[in-house]
Amino acid sequence: MAPLPGAELVQRPLQLYRYLLRCCQQLPTKGIQEHYRHAVRQSFRVHSDEDSPERIQQIIKRAIEDADWIMNKYKKQN
Repeated sequence: MAPLPGAELVQRPLQLYRYLLRCCQQLPTKGIQEHYRHAVRQSFRVHSDEDSPERIQQIIKRAIEDADWIMNKYKKQN
């Protein structure tokens, strides 16, 4: 299950970036939102030179799975 509708449409890094930032907006507090927003930006900087299409798809799949886990974590707390 995806954290937000549209996860199945994410195919490119920019789409993933926007999707993850939208996920951050759904988190409960500004502090938590800023923490994960910073983590998203850092991850994109680290992987900005990635050029293998297979590796990019692996990163996208893993990022969506991680976002799902984080969203579920904070839903259970509320």
